[in-house]
Amino acid sequence: MIVSENVIQKVNGHNIAAPKGFSAGGIHCGIKHKKLDLGLIVSDVQASAAAVYTTNQIQAAPLTVTKESISKEQLLQTVIVNSGNANACTGTQGMADAYEMRSLVSQKLGISDHLTAVASTGVIGEMLPMDTVRSGIQSIQADSTLKSSIDFSQSILTTDKVMKNTTYRFEVDGKEVTISGTAKGSGMIHPNMATMLGFVTTDASIEPEALHEALKNAVDRTFNCITVDGDTSTNDMVLILANGCAENSTLKPGHKDWGVFQEALRIVCEDLGKMIAKDGEGATKLIETKVTGTATDEDARKIAKTIVGSPLVKTAVFGCDANWGRVMAAVGYSGVPIDIGSLEIYIGPVCVVKEGMPVSFSEQDVIDYLKHHEILIEVKAGNLEGYGTAWGCDLTYDYVQINASYRT
Repeated sequence: MIVSENVIQKVNGHNIAAPKGFSAGGIHCGIKHKKLDLGLIVSDVQASAAAVYTTNQIQAAPLTVTKESISKEQLLQTVIVNSGNANACTGTQGMADAYEMRSLVSQKLGISDHLTAVASTGVIGEMLPMDTVRSGIQSIQADSTLKSSIDFSQSILTTDKVMKNTTYRFEVDGKEVTISGTAKGSGMIHPNMATMLGFVTTDASIEPEALHEALKNAVDRTFNCITVDGDTSTNDMVLILANGCAENSTLKPGHKDWGVFQEALRIVCEDLGKMIAKDGEGATKLIETKVTGTATDEDARKIAKTIVGSPLVKTAVFGCDANWGRVMAAVGYSGVPIDIGSLEIYIGPVCVVKEGMPVSFSEQDVIDYLKHHEILIEVKAGNLEGYGTAWGCDLTYDYVQINASYRT
């Protein structure tokens, strides 16, 4: 469904607690040396809930606990998040710690345990300092102010340089609906969930099954189309809460405004995904790749993800090297059938390949374009209807330095 841009309005002062009935907060509890490291989101009422998770076979304890919570009734009322420690590869004690976090928050708010989700991010293989976490949970408070939402967004960061937040408003049945998102992620980022956490809140009323389907579709076209370094982590999820406080008639497929909600959710996820790609560890440039002409949209996304994930493409962009052959090679090994005779490649506005063959172009024009902070690579892979986009970043000396000393 095509939705007019003026139907969905971007809101300034991005606030994960902007939707009606939500509050948030973040504090420093002592997991990290100085920075905020414990965050809380609370809904005034039980909310429809859905999540998608990392595809890594090794999954951290908080994911198991959150999956269990959501599977109970597809409802949540709160989310507790810590950064600085992933609580991954921590065995039975790590699982017990994640359950204890869930129980402590639920007791604090006077709700059933299964209405609390748990998320963690940080170093793998270290036990949570539970005395610190317990005192932090007792101390943390949530409200709907912008400052408290900023505190939450800061509390979930690890190697990120910047916060990632976005908010939109639209109407359902003439009722104003707000949808907000915040995320963290900078390294160990690769399609199919990576070392990232994403949280979305909305005051829309929506059936849980429909919410899950909408989230899955949005993530497939956004978060699963970003890559920084090809690594997929153990902890990551995107989670959405919809508490119905906008008092619209319940959204589901067939509702006249269902398409508007789906598009608003997709835009929120795309905003956050692009922010993550742009904030890749050591990155200086955002790379966007658009692919057309394939048999399916999935094929186009696969080619686009292969290009932005190529270390040789990423280093060429970093070094301002007009090496179109690296792009062409990535198209070829993506595994997607292409019409070589129709293949076209553009780096920014400059066509470098046409009908599968190199064309004469100004090397200096491409070099000058690659000096920009946002780079567009476009590929026509045939004459069919498939279309896809992916986002990534350049690969720099700083990426190696950051990850060579991550634990020190």
